Amino acid sequence: MIPLILYDIPSKLEGNFWSPNTAKPRFVLGYKGLPFRFEWVEYPDIAPRMKEIGARKNKLADGREMYTLPVLSDPNTNALITDSWEIAEYLEMTYPEEPIFPNKSKGLVLAFDTAVSNLGRAAVAFPFLRVSRILHERSAEYFITTREASLRRKISEFSPEGPERDEHWAIIKDAMSTLKQWYDKEEGKWLMGDVFSYADIIIASRLFWFKRILHDDEWEKVASWHDGRWGKLLADVEKECNEV
Repeated sequence: MIPLILYDIPSKLEGNFWSPNTAKPRFVLGYKGLPFRFEWVEYPDIAPRMKEIGARKNKLADGREMYTLPVLSDPNTNALITDSWEIAEYLEMTYPEEPIFPNKSKGLVLAFDTAVSNLGRAAVAFPFLRVSRILHERSAEYFITTREASLRRKISEFSPEGPERDEHWAIIKDAMSTLKQWYDKEEGKWLMGDVFSYADIIIASRLFWFKRILHDDEWEKVASWHDGRWGKLLADVEKECNEV
């Protein structure tokens, strides 16, 4: 089998990985045991590189269309897929072994994905601030410019120490408390009890993002909430997906 190609965004961190969106297909590929390699693309190079390989634009929640990552190329089928959800669907259809949508749960997991994306959105300036510090210079400049335009404030105003930062922490913790309530509905370590699914990959990808971009003491805080549940969940998903 020819290795698939996952287009991802590099960073100054060891191993490069940091993005929650590209973590999702990486976890799926690992879980299904599919061989793959990375092609690293800096932020300002995404559009020209994706045009070059013939990838399509991704439609964003606000209706805009732009080139984004992840993109997955499968030389075994000549497929070229944009967007983490569509990549998950493609991999499930094409390589059904080790299913990520068990018991015909794809519709429910899609609804779950939408719900999760809204949790903590009001505090996004804080992780954006942290992301801006771990990117290479060209990507950092692009990221800061686009996020300043999106949030309509300067990067220095994203999450200043003090009451605003405290509020962001409270929003993030409240979001994790909501996730805990959902996980507590079933016995077992996964959202579906003893059955692993893409829903767990969605949560693990956000946890992975926090672990990579936050300061060590900040991640330790998140990982320790709810009796250490979130640090353990990330470790469990990484093990399940052959990341460790």
